[in-house]
Amino acid sequence: IFVEPQQGATYVQQLAVARAAERLGFDAFFRSDHYLHMSGDGLPGPTDSWVTLGAIARETSTIRLGTLVTSATFRHPGPLAIAVAQVDEMSGGRVELGIGAGWFDGEHSAYGIPFPSLGERFDRLEEQLSIISGMWSTPAGEPFIHDGPVWPLIDSPALPRPVQAGGPPVIIGGLGPRRTPALVAAFAAEFNVPFARLAETVALQANVDAACTAIGRDPSSVLRSAAQVVCCGQDDAEVVRRAGSIGREVDELASNGLAGTPTAVVDKLAGFAHEGIDRVYLQVLDIGDLDHLELIAAEVLPATREMH
Repeated sequence: IFVEPQQGATYVQQLAVARAAERLGFDAFFRSDHYLHMSGDGLPGPTDSWVTLGAIARETSTIRLGTLVTSATFRHPGPLAIAVAQVDEMSGGRVELGIGAGWFDGEHSAYGIPFPSLGERFDRLEEQLSIISGMWSTPAGEPFIHDGPVWPLIDSPALPRPVQAGGPPVIIGGLGPRRTPALVAAFAAEFNVPFARLAETVALQANVDAACTAIGRDPSSVLRSAAQVVCCGQDDAEVVRRAGSIGREVDELASNGLAGTPTAVVDKLAGFAHEGIDRVYLQVLDIGDLDHLELIAAEVLPATREMH
């Protein structure tokens, strides 16, 4: 289950979704990492992703937690490695780090965050990934040194150690044909395709396969995932009602996401599974509609367990 709290959600609302997702048997609760709403008024305002996940970590016990995705422009890599490692300890090793170059210039100007050019953002993302993975994999008692152009590290103790050996899994996503697949091959446990149709999602996998092969990595070692908005209803009327509550049209949602009755949603998910997609993040845009989660858990989730 994947939520977008910058659109307007309190910590309490996010906790309610995470607890419901855990109770209902979903594998993970993920949230976006944004500081500015994309539509509406965004009230009551944004919540910091890693502060929120740290708190949720202490209120849950089994569900995995993560970001889709943390913007590399928001945080220096050393402090980010510390924060994620701390939440990993707080959760007992249930954290995953989705991280990207950042794209929403408006939130940067709204909160005084520098927003370099696209090429520089990708350069910085690559350096951040090198630092974070290096800190998490440095043997105990050895210093970590990074001679990088933006963030040189000298004799870092590389502490704290995450609970998960080697650090939390790193997720890298996007539609780019060159730099994104190269970063996936070098650093990621998972490649995510956000909000794309099945044909495009499948086509992008070849770029990751090629990037892995180029550096001698087995492409099958990369988990493949997709993010899709979900709008499910017991009947057509309920689907229309749920689409209206998020300001979307049913036909558009059915074309670009997962919309319809449980049978329709299962059929579309089966298409992703058939093409080798291992995990799907269901973007739930009406964060207060916990009945939506109940329906998906009862009538969609069981079918997905038999797709692989």
